[in-house]
Amino acid sequence: MRTRATHRRLSWLLMPVWLVLATPAAAEVIRIEITSREPFGDAVASKIGPYERLRGRVVYALDPTDDANRRIVDLGLAVTGPDGRVQFYGDIEIIVPVDRAQAQPTVLYVVNNRGRRTWGSEPFFLSRGYVTVSSGWIAQVPVTPDLLRLEAPVAVDPDDGIPVVGLVRAELQTDVAIDRLAVSNQRAYEPVTASLGDATLTRRLRETDPPVAIPRDQWMLGTRYDGLDEGSGLVELEMVLTGGFEPGVIYELIYEARGSVVQGTGFAAMRDLVSFLKYDRTEMNPLRRPDGASLVERVIGEGRSQSGRAIRMFLHEGFNADEQGRQVFDGLIPTIAGGGQGFFNHRFASPTRTATQHGGHLYPADVFPFTYGDETDPFTGRTDGLLRRARASGTVPKVMHLDTSSEYWHRSGSLVVTDPLGQRDSALPPEVRVYVFGGAQHSPARGPSDRGQQPPNPNNTRPFQEALFLAMDRWLTEGTEPPPSVYPRIVDGTLVHWEADASGWRPLPGVAYPTVIQQPELLDYGPAFERHRRIDRHPPRRTGKRYGVRVPAVDADDNERGVLRLPRVAVPVATYTGWNLRHPAIGAETELLSLTGSRIPFPLTPAERAQTGDPRQAVSERYADFEDYRGRYMAAADQLVSDRYLLPQHLSGLEAIAMEHRSLFTH
Repeated sequence: MRTRATHRRLSWLLMPVWLVLATPAAAEVIRIEITSREPFGDAVASKIGPYERLRGRVVYALDPTDDANRRIVDLGLAVTGPDGRVQFYGDIEIIVPVDRAQAQPTVLYVVNNRGRRTWGSEPFFLSRGYVTVSSGWIAQVPVTPDLLRLEAPVAVDPDDGIPVVGLVRAELQTDVAIDRLAVSNQRAYEPVTASLGDATLTRRLRETDPPVAIPRDQWMLGTRYDGLDEGSGLVELEMVLTGGFEPGVIYELIYEARGSVVQGTGFAAMRDLVSFLKYDRTEMNPLRRPDGASLVERVIGEGRSQSGRAIRMFLHEGFNADEQGRQVFDGLIPTIAGGGQGFFNHRFASPTRTATQHGGHLYPADVFPFTYGDETDPFTGRTDGLLRRARASGTVPKVMHLDTSSEYWHRSGSLVVTDPLGQRDSALPPEVRVYVFGGAQHSPARGPSDRGQQPPNPNNTRPFQEALFLAMDRWLTEGTEPPPSVYPRIVDGTLVHWEADASGWRPLPGVAYPTVIQQPELLDYGPAFERHRRIDRHPPRRTGKRYGVRVPAVDADDNERGVLRLPRVAVPVATYTGWNLRHPAIGAETELLSLTGSRIPFPLTPAERAQTGDPRQAVSERYADFEDYRGRYMAAADQLVSDRYLLPQHLSGLEAIAMEHRSLFTH
């Protein structure tokens, strides 16, 4: 229920922060509080010496009238302090050599994924003296000691002074029959109790099926507060359905919620923290050298999946210029982000949501523009590109966009490199490189899984990512050009329509080829969406206008062409795809298993091939013996090192993978 008492409670919670932390209006980061220091990691056998981990929080203040903040949705509706600024705070974590003199002047800022750091703490970085920083930027992250969270301000209705109310939509799915289901994988917006009777729930088996209403008396919503959620507008929200939830079914909940957080402040938090670490010379800077200078000379931002999409939207929204117009990130590496942005800077934003073929397709995640350079939307006539605002402000960073072939199936990855209809290749700006890792899935499978119709794809592209990170650093520090972009192209026939007869796919025994793909469409979210990022139409109206997606072409082994291939893909004993279909046991068996690829082994002998009708050569037909296989495999690895896509240190780990295949040659 919306009450003025609620607003008074919110104001009371915020007022002491203003009184204690008020500072001159020029500051964006007004305090960094380091609350813990502890040794980090095992001893690194190098000259760098021990590392330590610093944890704490950052207090930010934003002027809603500053042009640098004007794209933050609803910032003008947040409660301001006596100085006219909006204050909020977020967690911070820094991993840094104890001996600051051993620290690299290039800092890695990791855009965490749903509060979890995804990179930067491995021996690869620690042995080289890299400092890594990560900070809270998502308000939906639960309050736990292990996650990095943003305590974002709440939008307040200017007419009655209480937290903003509006409709929200949430999709729910499960792979097992279950009685209770969380509305979000993190926190959700708090329902307005008085209007719960008007909430709706529908179900459909496939994304394109018409939704079927579930009677209101068959389901309930339950809210749990942990004491720290009060006043934030975000809670743990769970549903109970009579008869339970069925595997594979898409359930769509629409309800009235209160307390939209100003989630776009997460972009400002990233911007202002990185800018502070680069340019501040006061003792408050935790990366300050004894001589007063910051040890930070340049910053590379990296994020993967959700956080890679955040990097793309951060660029598009113009946040790579700080409030003084200075460049924030020198280099950016959006990884496995595909062609999307995200639900990051909207009213009732939900950053944990994404758009895939089977679930979440209607969230505002895959929206124009898709390319770094300018293209024109054929449906709206608007011309735009992800770097347009950075170009105008003179703050264009170097960009390396890294995808697997899985993103081409599940995350519209081809739209990064084509026009919006997928009819021609798009020109890459000179500051941008694109690398596509073929025969790999979104993240490597860690073991067997029964969720897909085929075994999942185990290929780990981390060696490529490490080599390209060092190439990015050299690009920034020395001006050394990185290795050439590698991605499939329409012009040379390696980027093709996704249907089986166009891709070159040869049917394999026991393998169903996909009849669906994630293909973004122009959706009508209501009249206020384009200007105010407010969704007034739930679910959005489908216009029937779809952007054009393509996939890498395949060779005679059904392995992908026009891509960077790990040795296991270049010298194969299996077909490795970026797609997999859902197993009948988890429902919706004609749909893609989200973000998952496949490993489809070759037949071992000609007899096995003949028996199954497999068109691919058997292992024993293509390699004389294991030593022949290993020699070709390592030659492919050596070539990747020579071409600078891998490092010499990766060779031993790659050879170990080849050794795992020795048993295939004993038949």
